[in-house]
Amino acid sequence: MGIITEYEGSDRELIDRSLDNDAAAFEKLFLRHKDAILGMYLKRGSTLSDANDLLQETFVKVYLNLHRYNREFTFSQWVTAIARNTLIDQTRKHRENFVSLDQEQPGGARMNLPSNIPTPEENLIQSQNIREFNIKMKQLPIKYRRILEMRYLQEYSYEEIAERLDLPIGTVKTRIHRAKENFFRMVCKEDF
Repeated sequence: MGIITEYEGSDRELIDRSLDNDAAAFEKLFLRHKDAILGMYLKRGSTLSDANDLLQETFVKVYLNLHRYNREFTFSQWVTAIARNTLIDQTRKHRENFVSLDQEQPGGARMNLPSNIPTPEENLIQSQNIREFNIKMKQLPIKYRRILEMRYLQEYSYEEIAERLDLPIGTVKTRIHRAKENFFRMVCKEDF
């Protein structure tokens, strides 16, 4: 499996191809935007390990919700909004020092993404994405699949997972990180 070095095509072209199940197109979107998102997390005080975890979580959300992308915004703005919300969620879950994310976008504009009720077409696309997500989840080793389900579907904290699985907290964090890496590699089909 070779590393993709060309990021040809506009974001919109790559989005359209990704929506047609072109994994290489989604990978190109990821490669094009990952450094900016990773940099944002690092500037907000995340460790490199946490920033990489947040990056993976962000792009899983992007992948699952790509059909909801509003073309009134640039793809970069949309991904950044998802990344910021992911960081806010992570911050709230861990009750760490809250970092204000209400900064203006370049050009002085504020990002206010509309919250729309999904159309029947969006519901269909979402159910297809959920099916694809479940297929990929079933391909993970059981120890990774179980820990991802506990963390992201059942929303257990690291401590609750450690208690329920009778594992040290460090092992839980490592398994979650490795599980997300494995899942993301399946989605993007590249070792990064």
